[in-house]
Amino acid sequence: MAPIKVGLMGYGFSTKCFHLPFILPNPELEVYAFLQRKEPPKDASSVEAGVHCTVDHPKAKHYRTPDEFFADTAIELVIICTGHGSHYEFAEKALLAGKHVVVEKPFTIISTEADKLITLSRKQSKIITCYQNRRYDSDFRTLQHLMAQNAFGKVTEFENHYDMDNPEWVQKWTEPEYIPGEGMLYGIGTHSIDQTLLLFGLPKSVTAFTRVLRGKDRGADDSFTIILQYGGEQEDLLCTIKTTIVSPVPMNRMLKYLVRGTQGVFIKNGEDPQIDHLMSGMKADDPAFGVEPDRYHGYLSSTKQLEAKLEKGNGPAVKFSGSITSKQGSYLDYYRDLVAAIRGESELVVKPEESRNGIRIIELARESAEKGVTVPWS
Repeated sequence: MAPIKVGLMGYGFSTKCFHLPFILPNPELEVYAFLQRKEPPKDASSVEAGVHCTVDHPKAKHYRTPDEFFADTAIELVIICTGHGSHYEFAEKALLAGKHVVVEKPFTIISTEADKLITLSRKQSKIITCYQNRRYDSDFRTLQHLMAQNAFGKVTEFENHYDMDNPEWVQKWTEPEYIPGEGMLYGIGTHSIDQTLLLFGLPKSVTAFTRVLRGKDRGADDSFTIILQYGGEQEDLLCTIKTTIVSPVPMNRMLKYLVRGTQGVFIKNGEDPQIDHLMSGMKADDPAFGVEPDRYHGYLSSTKQLEAKLEKGNGPAVKFSGSITSKQGSYLDYYRDLVAAIRGESELVVKPEESRNGIRIIELARESAEKGVTVPWS
């Protein structure tokens, strides 16, 4: 079959770091067009790489307005990497133009917008999905593998951390008033919430605390804690989702996951290495890409009988205590899975309804933080 023609909206960091490196190696996808408002340089030889799409991708079409971009009937799949506030508008236009859509996180700013997009995608018989690429992280894949083996018994507590120490990009949030869709909840929080809901489903209630640690005159939250309480068969489960910009500790000591269960505990430090590998010049299709260093491997203590491969060749045991080799991360797989879904070969992995529920959790978390109360899921 001919490759799916891809049109990318925006030519900033997200497009160049989180999408193109994982689209270009895929023979089933063709980088066909870009929307970049900036005028192309008259002399491409004097322009550095990464500045303009016409310099880096001279064979691709270049559009400067959304109307021109959406009018190109050859574009089959649109990747939206524009500002958060434009996600709904552009996703709606893409669907109305008869194209499949990937929306960078956050999916939308409010959940009712997500509902409208989901309804429209069904009407148009087109796929819409969110770029929840952190499902393809090495650490999360490892955790899913352990959960599938029931390594923890009944899980009673889960902590999902994505901490960092004073990142430079956060200092660019200088607006004194809150802008809808900005801040850590709609940024890093979108991924951590998605992972947690994928593992445990929807909660009974949401309690949240947001902070601005880089200065009280700033509007966007840069640190947050969300506590999800569950009901029914999971009434003993407590999930904490947390991000802070104050964490002066080496990455191999930075807590990522903590799982406590009736028959096992898992402690995971570090961070998926794919972006670091990319920044170092490694290609996404390199066999070593996405392989975690040993110092990031998690610790498992379990009384459950596990697969032999987790026992380091000693065969199944009643109890295991030791380091667990992480699964390989691969954002390439996000686009492989998407291609299969577009072609009807498999079910869509990142369902828009799941990303919509993540946005609803953010809405409830903001309500909880502002009112200082626990808010029931609704």
